[in-house]
Amino acid sequence: MAHVSDLIASDIESYLALHEQKELLRFITCGSVDDGKSTLIGRMLYESHMLFDDHLAALKVDSKKVGTQDGDIDFALLVDGLAAEREQGITIDVAYRFFSTDKRKYIVADTPGHEEYTRNMATGASTADVAIILIDATQGVLTQTRRHSFIVSMVGVKRIVLAINKLDLVDYSQSIFEKIVADYQEFADNALTLDEITAIPISALKGDNIVDSSPNTPWYDGLSVIEYLESVPVSSTSQSRSFRMPVQWVNRPNREFRGFTGMIASGMIEKGQNVRVLPSGRESKIKGIITQDGDLDLAGAGRSITLTLDDEIDISRGDIISASSNPCSLGDQFQSHILWMDDSSMTPGREYLFKANTQTTSMTLGRLKYKIDVNTLEHTPATVLEMNEIGVCNISLARRIAFDPYKDDPVMGGFIIIDRISNNTVGMGFIDFALRRSDNIHWQSMDTTKESRAKQKGQRPRLVWFTGLSGSGKSSIANILEKKLQSMGRHTITLDGDNIRHGLNRDLGFTKADRVENIRRVGETSKLMVEAGLICISSFISPFSSEREMVRNIMDEGEFVEVFVDTPLEVCESRDVKGLYAKARAGELPNFTGISSPYEAPVNPEIRIDTTQTSAESAADLIIDYLSRS
Repeated sequence: MAHVSDLIASDIESYLALHEQKELLRFITCGSVDDGKSTLIGRMLYESHMLFDDHLAALKVDSKKVGTQDGDIDFALLVDGLAAEREQGITIDVAYRFFSTDKRKYIVADTPGHEEYTRNMATGASTADVAIILIDATQGVLTQTRRHSFIVSMVGVKRIVLAINKLDLVDYSQSIFEKIVADYQEFADNALTLDEITAIPISALKGDNIVDSSPNTPWYDGLSVIEYLESVPVSSTSQSRSFRMPVQWVNRPNREFRGFTGMIASGMIEKGQNVRVLPSGRESKIKGIITQDGDLDLAGAGRSITLTLDDEIDISRGDIISASSNPCSLGDQFQSHILWMDDSSMTPGREYLFKANTQTTSMTLGRLKYKIDVNTLEHTPATVLEMNEIGVCNISLARRIAFDPYKDDPVMGGFIIIDRISNNTVGMGFIDFALRRSDNIHWQSMDTTKESRAKQKGQRPRLVWFTGLSGSGKSSIANILEKKLQSMGRHTITLDGDNIRHGLNRDLGFTKADRVENIRRVGETSKLMVEAGLICISSFISPFSSEREMVRNIMDEGEFVEVFVDTPLEVCESRDVKGLYAKARAGELPNFTGISSPYEAPVNPEIRIDTTQTSAESAADLIIDYLSRS
């Protein structure tokens, strides 16, 4: 039998159906490294004797079969089993564990405390009703405690159990417990938006205040951890919000049937209800609600359904079906909180992919307004975010999306950030609000088009993008290329890296963020030149593949011609007509490409030129030949 935390969603749904009559509470355990999360979960499962997660079968423990499906398992072996999972690599994901008591069923997101796995903790917290923040009584409130608490609050968790663990190591000291609670409360009052903090003194190893009250803490008369989890109100907020359903696919097996399938993100839907489809704004009425279990008159958040409508309107994957009475908003520019989760720093101006529910589009991160110090709670100036840092910045999307601010609907206001090159998830964000310019600025259609301008000039507009190290010969080849094209009667413009920095980009330096912004601006300028019907020749080191790909993506198919001037570093250095390499070697030019800053060579350029074998004149002829043939 497979490990429950490895089962697919449909298996989990079947698994939970066994306990459909019980309320479901989702909670997360988090905190710093070695605060005792695995021990706490192990103790809860061991003491409750109501385990439904079958991972214990893998431990092969000989014991009497009492209380659980797999037996009355030895506590030490259970905790060893949970710890062994971490050694086998489960820390790269969130381990979801399922168990039940007489009163409730639970899903606990078991996340590692290591700083490098903060992304996993944020993922687990995003669907939790309650967060159990563990604090080692011998250590007190640590940076990771504050970071996890801040993230928990940021993603919308309103109830925290402050589990002060390892009280047995400090002789069950009431004063130490109260000091830690006071320190945390001071932090929470200044940093967090919570409805409730419940502090419980525990020893996960000894079992104090996990299921029953402990005689070792006579000064504490509150609830145990399990008593709290059994009595805390289960959030029904997602049901009370306005109806939202992202369309996952359009189901049309024949001409007579057309349904729209997805999981209800928020609210309730019923037959006959009026709905609005975004971003189109078209409206219709619900004709039917279809599920695997049959047709329904009413369905709520978390239910996978197929909707049929009275009208034949155009709906595609990524559209949002919402209540007509209170539809989503539309926007393409937002202020957002960002949690960065990648080893490589977040670079403003770089293009990433934005994914929210089934909506995916290109996104450009604006300059950071500030980052948040989780220790001091200060808003500090910053140009980039490093791994696990939190900041606030504006984002711009390539198209308008349907959204709700995160505070109003976490499902519709949350998003992830994906690197376009590696396809890795590098960050997560929360929409604060749409910028006013998102509604005030609209694309103005013009009668004169790129096609008419190109026809007037009798040529196909192109962007010839030269990339290569400083001294590789880019500018020399570009200069000859333009002269040859003009002699052929072609209409051209050349944008050169040094020349652009005298005007348009004179405010930019040579940090990674400034280089990204430099190419973003040049890319947009180059696009305008191509829109004018010109053959635009742009010559820039453009060291990062992400930015070159960004420029390619804003051009029409076939317009972007990447020319990689592939000259070895030692040859470029030997030329060094500007003395730049010598200064870089001497440490006088920081962030110099090829010396102290990387150059990411193109993998599949349209044209590759080896200047150790090909002259600048011949290289220009090769490019003209390519342009005439394609």
